[in-house]
Amino acid sequence: MTGLLIRGAATLGGAREDIRVRDGRIVATGTLLPELQETVIDAEGLVALPGLVDLHTHLREPGGEASETVLTGTRAAAAGGFTAVFAMANTSPVADTAGVVEQVASLGHRHGYATVRPIGAVTVGLAGERLSEIGAMARSRAAVRVFSDDGKCVHDALLMRRALEYVATFDGVIAQHAQEPRLTDGAQMNEGALSGELGLAGWPAVAEEAIIARDVLLAQHVGARLHVCHVSTAGSVDVIRWAKARGIAVTAEVTPHHLLLTEELARGYDARFKVNPPLRRDEDVHALRAALADGTIDIVATDHAPHPAEAKECTWAEAAFGMVGLESALPVVQTAMIETGMLGWGDLARVLSTAPAAIGRLEGYDAPLAEGSPAHLTLVDPGARRTWGADDLHGRSSNTPYTGVELAGAIVATVHGGVPTLLDGALRPAEEVARG
Repeated sequence: MTGLLIRGAATLGGAREDIRVRDGRIVATGTLLPELQETVIDAEGLVALPGLVDLHTHLREPGGEASETVLTGTRAAAAGGFTAVFAMANTSPVADTAGVVEQVASLGHRHGYATVRPIGAVTVGLAGERLSEIGAMARSRAAVRVFSDDGKCVHDALLMRRALEYVATFDGVIAQHAQEPRLTDGAQMNEGALSGELGLAGWPAVAEEAIIARDVLLAQHVGARLHVCHVSTAGSVDVIRWAKARGIAVTAEVTPHHLLLTEELARGYDARFKVNPPLRRDEDVHALRAALADGTIDIVATDHAPHPAEAKECTWAEAAFGMVGLESALPVVQTAMIETGMLGWGDLARVLSTAPAAIGRLEGYDAPLAEGSPAHLTLVDPGARRTWGADDLHGRSSNTPYTGVELAGAIVATVHGGVPTLLDGALRPAEEVARG
C-alpha cells in the first residue's frame, strides 16, 4: 500500500474528519480528497483512537509456545486494536538478560503486527534472591524501561529498595505484582464468606494492600517510579490515592476483568474465572471503576495470560491462574466504563493508549492523531454489540471468561506504523505486515 485515507472518522475532539497516512506518519487531517493508489477506509460511524498500548501482556515465548508465541500474541493484539504490547518476563528462560529481551523485541519487529517492548525481570529467574542484569537490559537494543517479576512478588523489602534505586538512575520503573506470599499460600480465590462456603482457600485483600503500602513508601524514600500491577481491591485504591496526594511517583493499572467480573463467578468452579489476583467483591469492582474515572488508577492493562486447554479444563484447585484478554479489552472497558457514563472516548484513549505508553516510555505512541504524528491508530464501531465467542479469539489459547457474554463495541481497523494489521475486522496476512 502506498498510503491510506481514513474518511469521516469521529475524532476525540468530537468532529468528523479525514486522516491521511503515508510513510508511517499522519501527513494531513481535515476534509481530504482521495489520491491515486491510495487505499480508502470508510470510517463513517467509527471513532478514531490512538493505537492501543498494553503495559501487561504474557506472550510466553521463549519456552511457553504451547500457550502463545510472539506472532500469535501480537495477532491477538492487532485484533484487539493494540499497536504495542509490553511482554512480561516470566518466559523460559526468564527475560533476565540482555540476550532474551533482545530476542523477544526482534521477534515482534519481524512479525509486524505490533511493537513488542520486553519487560525485564527484577530478579534472576524470578527467584526473588538477587537482582537481574537490569543495567544490561536497559542498555540493550531492546532498551528496557519496565522491570517486573509479575506472577511473583518482589517480597524482600531490601531487594525491592535496591531495584527501585537502580531504575531511578535511568528513569525506569518497577512494576510490582503486589502479593504477600505468606498471606496467600495455597490461595484459590478472594477471601471472604464465599470462599468459606465453597471450601476454597482465600486470597485476602490485605496481602495486596500491605505490599503496595510498603512499596509506595520505598519509592518515596529513594525517589523512584513505582507501577502497581492489576490493582484489585478498594483498600488498594485508598493506599494509591493517599500516595498520590503526597506526591509519590506511583502509577497503577486495573485489568478489564476486574472492572466487570466478581467473585460470584467462582460458584460454578469454572476455572476460566480463576485469576491472580482473584476476582473480588462487587464493592471492589465499583471502587476500581471510580478510581479509574477519577485518575487514581492511571491505565487499563490486560494481563493477557494464555494457557493450553488442559491447564483450564480440570478441577479448580489444579487449574492455572489467568485469562486471555487482548481481543476483549476495549469491548469490556466500553461496557464497564463508557456505557455506564463513567468515561468518555477521550478518557478511554488516555487509559488504553497514551498513558500506558507514557508510563513505559514508549516514544511516539503517546501522541495525538495529528499531522506529523506516527500512524498508530485504532478504529472502533461504538454502536456494535455482539455475543463473544471462539471466533473472536486470534491467539493460541482460548481461556476467555467472556464466552456467551454480550459486549459493546467492535474493533474495525488497526494501523501500526502506517501499515494496516486489521481491516474490516479481519487480520491482514502475515506477508502484508511483516517488517523483514
